[in-house]
Amino acid sequence: MMDSQDTNQPLEEDLAEERNATEVSGAIVPEASPAGMETDDAPGAAFTIPKTKEEILERLKDITNDIEHAERQEIELLKQHFYRLHKSETEKAYKSFLENGGAPEDFKLEPDEKENEFKALAAVIKEKRNAMLEAIEKQKEENLAIKLGIIDKLKELTAHPEDANKNYNEFKKLQQQWNEIKLIPASQSKELWKNYQHYAEQFYDIIKLNNEFREYDFKKNLEIKTHLCEAAEKLSEEADVVSAFHQLQKLHQEFRETGPVAKELREEIWSRFKTASSNVNRRHQQHFEELKKQEQQNLDAKTAICEIVEATDYNELTSYATWENKTKEIIALQAKWKTIGFAPQKANTKIFERFRSACDEFFRKKGEFFKAKKEELAGNLAKKKALCEKAESLKDSTDWKATTETLVQLQKEWKTIGPVAKKHSDAIWKRFIEACDHFFEQKNKATSTQHSEEQENLAKKKALIEKLASINESTEAEDAKEQIQEIIQEWNNTGHVPFKEKDKIYKQYRELMDAHFERLHISISDRRLNSFKSNISNATQNGKNDSLYREREKLLRTYENLRSEVQTYENNIGFLNASSKKGNSLVNELLRKVEKLKDELSLIQKKIDVVDETLRKEEE
Repeated sequence: MMDSQDTNQPLEEDLAEERNATEVSGAIVPEASPAGMETDDAPGAAFTIPKTKEEILERLKDITNDIEHAERQEIELLKQHFYRLHKSETEKAYKSFLENGGAPEDFKLEPDEKENEFKALAAVIKEKRNAMLEAIEKQKEENLAIKLGIIDKLKELTAHPEDANKNYNEFKKLQQQWNEIKLIPASQSKELWKNYQHYAEQFYDIIKLNNEFREYDFKKNLEIKTHLCEAAEKLSEEADVVSAFHQLQKLHQEFRETGPVAKELREEIWSRFKTASSNVNRRHQQHFEELKKQEQQNLDAKTAICEIVEATDYNELTSYATWENKTKEIIALQAKWKTIGFAPQKANTKIFERFRSACDEFFRKKGEFFKAKKEELAGNLAKKKALCEKAESLKDSTDWKATTETLVQLQKEWKTIGPVAKKHSDAIWKRFIEACDHFFEQKNKATSTQHSEEQENLAKKKALIEKLASINESTEAEDAKEQIQEIIQEWNNTGHVPFKEKDKIYKQYRELMDAHFERLHISISDRRLNSFKSNISNATQNGKNDSLYREREKLLRTYENLRSEVQTYENNIGFLNASSKKGNSLVNELLRKVEKLKDELSLIQKKIDVVDETLRKEEE
């Protein structure tokens, strides 16, 4: 039986402002927020998401077999969690690939049969749900037509008040038929209900039932509606606000389907039920307002994380350490992101795409850096191998001075070359330093012997200087010259002295020798030859054999030039007329020049002989 107070505004209008509401079987439920990188369960979810891909696939198979009871929200979360697991597996495979020495650009993801199975099941579910929704819409239209027919019949019954008692049974059948039909288009629900309620109440107002039957019917309906009020009032204490709201929709439907109560109680019972409903609706509204506020806070937190990643200064990431530290920071931000709940529905997908784009950019640049570093390390390794080969080619050299300079230069060059891959670092350094150490060990052995010989030579040359100093004016000139020649010969035959003593000892020798030459009137030519011998001796002490060869070549060129010049002068003398006074004077001048040039030729020849003798001794 129907209550006339049901003509008041229905509960759906009170709930019209509920956030993201849709009609499901005549009830109002909130839509699930789209998924990003979120927690497993959306607010208010009444189901648990499986934890493995296999469990998700089994649940999807169950849904395909019972599509009528499938929840869109559950299907979406199953999809999100599957790809979250898929992404996690991909990241682990990528990390393992890199740890095993793989290059980022060489990473390839193996095909996932579970993903193919998931897509196939998702396609079946989508197809079945679309078919079911089409069938529901078709059924709604058919039900609408039936209920419009019921209203027309009620209208006809009220047109004949004199037959009201006779038509009562027909009215009850129509009422039962109305209550059995549930789904109709939401846009038609309000107006359809008002018309039905109007003619049902009009029929009750005109029906001529006896008071006893009428009172019994009203009493029975009052008991039912009182129970519904009590149930609605208890929902205010329900912990799950969303569940309480859904239960209220069912109570509201039962309240509508219950017949009227006595006219004087209609307003009272309806007010009680409406008050209880308002309390539940108020809590539901507050819940979603708080959720909306929390979602905005989540959006702010996620935006801040995006800004941190986007603000990465790649110019500062110039080493493995800085990149690894920054990577740990990014991974920490990703972990933090997962702990933050949903953002507002319209922004949730966008903010996730922004974060993913920033992270992808970071790891793309990291890949480029490591690729460039890998190429740089390979180039450094090639350079260091070349230095190793040079050092190894010199390790057995006995040209101590030149090779030492070369190896020192190679060591300096080594320091300018950047690092190589860790797995090659120790081996390549060991190879290089072993070649250098081998040379310097051999040099130390050789120079140790050489040092002893140089000390002996120093003592000999000091004795020669003492002997040279002992020649004085009391010594006969010829005897003095003979002793000086012996000292010069012995000095030139004496080997090297310690390098730091060389200049000092030679200076003493040179000063004494010049004084004797001056006193004994020894020729300039002899002095020059003696000086040349000393210079040659110094050159060999410095290990400059190559300079001796250059000096010999220079002397030979000079010798050839002078000889050519002498020949020219001699030819010219033959053409001059010696009978003239002027001609005789010129001939004499040319003869003096020829004689001087021949003296120079003789000196140069002696110098060449000195060089040849020195080179012969060095080779021995």
